[in-house]
Parts: sequence; C-alpha cells; structure tokens
Amino acid sequence: MVKTLRKVGENRYRETFGRSYEDFGIGDVYEHRPGRTLTQNDNTWFTLLTMNTHPLHFDAAFAEKTEFGRPLMNSTFTLAVVAGMSVSDVSQKAVANLGWTDIKLTAPVFAGDTIYAETEVLEKRPSNSRPNHGIVTVRTRGVKADGTEFMSFVRSVLVPFEGHGVEDMVNY
Repeated sequence: MVKTLRKVGENRYRETFGRSYEDFGIGDVYEHRPGRTLTQNDNTWFTLLTMNTHPLHFDAAFAEKTEFGRPLMNSTFTLAVVAGMSVSDVSQKAVANLGWTDIKLTAPVFAGDTIYAETEVLEKRPSNSRPNHGIVTVRTRGVKADGTEFMSFVRSVLVPFEGHGVEDMVNY
C-alpha cells in the first residue's frame, strides 16, 4: 500500500492511501493486511441483510447434516471482505471498478477462520477514452491463515495518473 502524507496547512498533514497508475508494476504482488477473523454473527447478519435464505449459512441444525457439518460462511460475504482488504492498495484512488471475472470459490470458509488477501498485477494500459487515466487488471486471492486459498477473482479498475486523482483536484 502506498501511504503518503499531503500537506494541508501549516504544520498539518493528511495521510493518503492507494496507488496512482504509475505505482502499479506488472507481476508485483501486494499482501493486504490486517487479516480478519470471521464470526458466525458476521455470517448471519450478512446473509439476512442480503436476503440469502439458504439455511447452510445460518441454521446450525441444518448445516450439521451437510458434508460440512457446520454453517458455511456466505461466499458473497467473503468476496466482499477480500475485495475490501484490497482497496487501500488497489482501488483507493480508482475512479471505477470496470469489471470482475473468473470468481472462483476453491475451499470452504467457516466461522473462526482468519483470512488474508493478496493481489497480483496482471496488466495495465492507458485508457483509450479517458485522458490521464489507465486501466489496471489484477488477480486477488483470499487465503486462510493456514495457507489454504479459498477464493480468487480478476478485476479491472480505472486509475488516475499521478496528479490527476480527485484528492489532487479538491481539498479532500
């Protein structure tokens, strides 16, 4: 994560996070920290908030009879957490997420698991339609504390060139 301080007044500085287009290197891998230990409350709240009524996520008696033997964490919750972990490194300065592809769920996640994320830069190019911006494509992996990969996805983001982000144009 690129963290910088921007002077906003006499003896006053504001921390900023994220990367401009130039800060991304193809092949670079960013390990996102801190991790997050997931709880059944997280799972139940997210599942009910999003109206996902599958009992495998919040009915322990039902889940006990499945091959998993206990409730699974809602995969869209783990996707949201892993994506969120990557924001300060990958998309804090982005103008937009342009798309998500190849979302893969490769291992179950349960309450009590601690998860981490890491992102590899796959490609980058200047935008054809937006001057002073580029498109960065990354693969993000969700990994449990024991090293088991449980998820991966590819996404593309529109990122400003250095000096052309919102924080460079307004007093944010």
